[in-house]
Amino acid sequence: MTFSPDLVSSPEEHDCDEVFPLVFASSSPGDEHQIRAWVADQKPELNRLLARHGAILFRNFGLENDNDFDKFIKAFGFPNFTYAESLSNAVRQNRTERVFTANEAPSEVSIFLHHEMAQTPVFPSKLFFYCEHAALEGGQTPLCRSDALLKVIEKNQPKFLSKCENLGVRYSNTMPSKNDSESGQGRSWKSTLSVETATQAETKLHALGYSWQWCAGDRLRVTTSVMPAVRTLSDGRRVFFNQLIAAFKGWKTEEGGPNKAITFGDGSVIDDGDMSQVAESAEALTFDMRWETGDAVLVDNFLVMHGRRPFRGTRRVLASLVGNEERKSSGVSNAN
Repeated sequence: MTFSPDLVSSPEEHDCDEVFPLVFASSSPGDEHQIRAWVADQKPELNRLLARHGAILFRNFGLENDNDFDKFIKAFGFPNFTYAESLSNAVRQNRTERVFTANEAPSEVSIFLHHEMAQTPVFPSKLFFYCEHAALEGGQTPLCRSDALLKVIEKNQPKFLSKCENLGVRYSNTMPSKNDSESGQGRSWKSTLSVETATQAETKLHALGYSWQWCAGDRLRVTTSVMPAVRTLSDGRRVFFNQLIAAFKGWKTEEGGPNKAITFGDGSVIDDGDMSQVAESAEALTFDMRWETGDAVLVDNFLVMHGRRPFRGTRRVLASLVGNEERKSSGVSNAN
């Protein structure tokens, strides 16, 4: 029996010039060998569709646990990007070599829209998500097309967009001495930087182009070099590729507000009003991915932002990162 899922319409798709997200659904689950064969046969087309649409949902593919999810990912043949080698600020737990838990922040905490690790010089090209157990209520994964958002910003906030393009942005955050699972940014500096000592941390930060300051309680406050806020993709589309919304709405600092966590590349203040308008525009374009247990989603990290809604009940969503051949950020013309 051949495994042949259907391409179906999303019940709440958003109009971003293309169907978003794209959905493949099977009338009956396939076994491991059938799914692997289907992915191998369809991979060129799946890559094309992902680049065009930004996100693909795979429903009723017979994925029942983290090992099934790992095998599904492996069938695509993408380069693995491990959690350990990432500079992610989120606390996660590895399940397999490729698979780890999504952000472990408490259920009442919102994870706001962002491109994965866009606040660092090392970021994945794609993301896989898998719903091991759907929440009783809430827990959707919001998805937003950054090319569509940039068009709105270009129309409504041209001066702000010009600053983003010409100045770039800097991010600051404080890493604790030990993992704090109660925070969406609770990964310790030792884990984040894959080091054991302060001297090793400083060597790593110097190589990354960061500045840093040691704080009370063995915490480490770091500030990035200038990062691009806008990228141009290989097909010419421009995207609002950054962590600005998440940083503005969710990165609380001792200095008194999220705006202290982000500045333009020259150190000038990013206006709260501008960021509020950007966040509202993004929310209007956002599709809430309502999980069913067993769902898997493939997301183009360059094209689509994601987040997490608060939830009730048990919610277990797993993730996996795909390596990026272009390991260094680019796109700021005169800010470096």
